[in-house]
Amino acid sequence: MVYVTRRETFAAAHRLFIPEKSDSENEKIFGKCSNPNWHGHNYTLEVVVRGKPEVETGFVIDIKVLKEIIREHVINKVDHKNLNIETDFMKGVIPTSENITMAIWNQLKDKIPSGELYSVKLYETENNYFEYKGE
Repeated sequence: MVYVTRRETFAAAHRLFIPEKSDSENEKIFGKCSNPNWHGHNYTLEVVVRGKPEVETGFVIDIKVLKEIIREHVINKVDHKNLNIETDFMKGVIPTSENITMAIWNQLKDKIPSGELYSVKLYETENNYFEYKGE
């Protein structure tokens, strides 16, 4: 099995909060990540596709095709956006990095033309990353 990884970056703002709770209650739960004026991250995204290389091309997946899929279905929707209010696939979801990672998986899972989606890894900072491999 060969694992092909494409790395992309994006910058996005968000606020972690539960609408039914007060600002002070949200601050107790989410800390500074619940700032009513938002905050942001420079994220790094890694998408891994696994499979056996095709005999004719030697590719598991054409990396240019993978790049286009990620950009169309994820990066163009999140880069320099507010995840709470501008990103369709995050509507109604608390945009924790865990939830963002799963939502990105769901954006990509049916779009991979060869090989299979193996994992989505999202770096929130250089010290924190979140990985999802499907259910």
